[in-house]
Amino acid sequence: MTFLSAIATIFITLQILFVIQIFRHYRYVLKKFAEKHITYHPKVALIIPCKGIDTAFDRNISSFYRLDYDDFEIIFVTESTDDPAYSHLRDFKKRFENASKAFRIRILVAGLATEGSQKLHNLLYACRNVEDDIKVFAFADSDICVQENWLSSLVYPLRKEKYGVSTGYRLYVPLKNNLATLALSALNAKIAEMLGPTIFNCAWGGSMAIHVSLFKKLEIDKIWQRAASDDLTITREVKKAKRQVAFAPGCFVASFEQTDWRGLFEFARRQYVITKVTVPGTWWFGLLSSLFSILGLWGFAGLTVFLWYKDIDSFYIFPTTAIIFFAAQLTRALLRQRMIPRLFPAEAEKMKVAAVVDIIGSPFWSWLMFFCIASSAFGRTINWRGIRYKLTGPTSVSRIQ
Repeated sequence: MTFLSAIATIFITLQILFVIQIFRHYRYVLKKFAEKHITYHPKVALIIPCKGIDTAFDRNISSFYRLDYDDFEIIFVTESTDDPAYSHLRDFKKRFENASKAFRIRILVAGLATEGSQKLHNLLYACRNVEDDIKVFAFADSDICVQENWLSSLVYPLRKEKYGVSTGYRLYVPLKNNLATLALSALNAKIAEMLGPTIFNCAWGGSMAIHVSLFKKLEIDKIWQRAASDDLTITREVKKAKRQVAFAPGCFVASFEQTDWRGLFEFARRQYVITKVTVPGTWWFGLLSSLFSILGLWGFAGLTVFLWYKDIDSFYIFPTTAIIFFAAQLTRALLRQRMIPRLFPAEAEKMKVAAVVDIIGSPFWSWLMFFCIASSAFGRTINWRGIRYKLTGPTSVSRIQ
């Protein structure tokens, strides 16, 4: 009993420290999100790979044309002219090019990838076709909707030498309030709350930027030729070079989505398989932290019931542990759902159901997260935008025909 009491004490201490850290991130995001950055505007090539027509594609693409930045070009990249996105992009360029502050907007066709992932092949093709005076590469996914200050917020941290790459993150806005879509929104928000002023940040490919000079110095182009992941490989190389990943709160972006359970599990497994192979330490952290939350709440709750049934006295620390974990998970859900409407006030009404479900379901999300991560423990094959890949190493992937 003494041993279990000591374990319970450790669990309580770690959980309290974790909640304090999450609260610190919450305050940091709200303080920094609306800041304007006008003092650091290097010349940027913004590269956006496209494949197919994403949900809310028109809204997402038009948001890039409204960016408020002084010196940048936009480069959209598709695999071929047969891609449905290609004609849409050409139409958008005709309609909105003159309204954009970008000095140039291009639509490139990269061709079929012969090695590595198609997305990284598209990114590399664009990187090799920029002007020599471009100082920063910025990368974005086509399924996000950015705000006007997104690019300036993304680039701003790079003024400091200690930051090798800067990043933002998405928050899912459900287009349909079915349980699978709401669960996706909640799980994603749980990850978003981890980002802040910490050395443990990882880059996210949907919103990230890096100096061209560092990109070349770290030979990211050679790594991407055969890799599956853009963001985790950059994270890996930047941290090996003793640089940090800067999280920019102004780069939280909305991603409008709806899914079913099959789509949710396929998406989650793909993300965690890539993480497991590329940065296994991060994968283990996710698995063990989910297990920690499960044991802290459900494990000690079960132990409490067992000891009560056996009529054993002096076990009050065990229900106390379960109550603290329940309160902590509820508090975290309340904080993130208090934060999201402030980041996206225009979407607040659409997010009300998602907020309620996240808060009510907060004791259960760790189970779902654990299942998703554990499901990626076996196998290295993923399906990504209709293409099957096998990850053979941290920087090696083969396309399965």
